[in-house]
Amino acid sequence: MKAVGFTEHGGREVMRVLELPEPHAGPGQVRIEVVASPVHPADANIRSGLSAKYDPEGNPPSDVYVVGWEAAGTIDEVGEGVRPDLTVGAEVLAITEPKLDLGGQAQYVVVPAEQVVRAPKGVDLTSASTLLMASLTALMGVEALGLASGSTVAVTGAAGGIGGYAIGLAKAAGLTVIADAADRDRELVASLGADHVLPRGDGFPDAVRELRPEGADGVIDAGSVGEAVAAAVRDGGVISTFKGFTGGTDRGVSWFPVYVFDRVQDTAALTQLRDLAESGALQLRVAGTYPLEQVAEAHRLVEEGGLRGRPVLEF
Repeated sequence: MKAVGFTEHGGREVMRVLELPEPHAGPGQVRIEVVASPVHPADANIRSGLSAKYDPEGNPPSDVYVVGWEAAGTIDEVGEGVRPDLTVGAEVLAITEPKLDLGGQAQYVVVPAEQVVRAPKGVDLTSASTLLMASLTALMGVEALGLASGSTVAVTGAAGGIGGYAIGLAKAAGLTVIADAADRDRELVASLGADHVLPRGDGFPDAVRELRPEGADGVIDAGSVGEAVAAAVRDGGVISTFKGFTGGTDRGVSWFPVYVFDRVQDTAALTQLRDLAESGALQLRVAGTYPLEQVAEAHRLVEEGGLRGRPVLEF
């Protein structure tokens, strides 16, 4: 089968189309014939060796590496003990494990059934492939705050993948959303559901305070602003982060770092996210589609940043 990967760490030029043996579904697993798999910035970190440097246990050495954190396609093999909605021929989404040769950027991937849900109806599989990983991360960030309906949350990095989903999920939870945006992204962020859109940058916390003099009840720091974002939250407020960052506890502020792999087998959460995408409450954004042979170009785009959606490899 064809897969996208590399045999040694390095720059994007090491990415290539590989021929690998087909995997097969075992007990509790399904095999998916992949239609589309998005490229994440974290794929570039794995490819460069940065992930192995900081997390060698989660990124063990391999002769062949296949990355990809999620995939969309059609089930073509079902192992014993799989729940009845996962049948051969079903269109599905899956979170995949981007280590060794297990990543989602392959013609066939074998995935534990807990990490697989039916694809949203009325959405093409290329668009749907971008849903699960970023939206699950955003959901964990929203839930970590524990805010009651009617509370106010500030979102940094609101035009990005996690930040954009965080807006939709916060609105679905009954929260008022104050979001940041560069000038070119103001209309986009407003269309995602933000109640207030403020300029992105160092002045964002002060601008939040102009709207809410006591500060927002919580912050979702999808833009990885770090310690400085605490100025936007009230005394005793809460902040969720996504790269392991924890700041100070001045004024009783609490920080909650989110690690998405803690819940990749939370089928109920994945189903909830699928349903929200199906209803239109979560907007799916594709930055462009690429054949496998152009994977290096997709890596260039995610490394340079500024995308408003994910590049997607199509099989």
